[in-house]
Amino acid sequence: IFSALAFVASPAVSAPAAESVPPMVGRASVVDGDTIEIAGKRIRINGIDAPESSQLCQDAQGRSYRCGAMSARALDQVLAASRPVRCDFVEWDQCGRFVGNCFRTDGVSVAAALVRAGMALDWPRYSGGAYAKEQSAAAAAKAGIWQGEFQPPWEWRAEQRNSSIITPLIAPVTSDGCGIKGNISRSGEQIYHIPGMRDYDQTQINERGGERWFCSEAEAQDAGW
Repeated sequence: IFSALAFVASPAVSAPAAESVPPMVGRASVVDGDTIEIAGKRIRINGIDAPESSQLCQDAQGRSYRCGAMSARALDQVLAASRPVRCDFVEWDQCGRFVGNCFRTDGVSVAAALVRAGMALDWPRYSGGAYAKEQSAAAAAKAGIWQGEFQPPWEWRAEQRNSSIITPLIAPVTSDGCGIKGNISRSGEQIYHIPGMRDYDQTQINERGGERWFCSEAEAQDAGW
């Protein structure tokens, strides 16, 4: 089972004390490899970082693959193994989103499972190295993204912010890092386009017309695309 989930963290903003914020409990849906949603509320997973939705990695043969999309699928598999999930509050990120430590009903830490499977990285800046052991095991086994070459997601995002030139290995992304295009055809059919597909580059998104961007295939499908 591939596993990926992560926390795209940011410095916390002022918010109620942790003890006053109740856990989020329920059946979670996947927004992307970093984020889940419970009862309409988005939750970032604390202490780890997964490939971004439009990020590409290289496999053992040097071939590019959509590791960001794979991480989202992996997260869905991890959550499906034992529902529902409980997320204990840690902090609010700078966008005001709930950041939490999440556990399946069977007690398994979602973050630890994902790092162990090689589809997310321990992020010492926020974890204090809590998942270093799982990461070492994943690297030794060449699990998930460790099968080949990859760029740590936090470095990938920084490169996107600081560079006006997108390299061939990096797909176009929106300002929030989501690169899947939700297009509505003339006949009203809702179709999503993944970076690298034939019609991706020529597809223009008209948000006023109901079209939109998605961070994962699961998110697009859940929205009816």
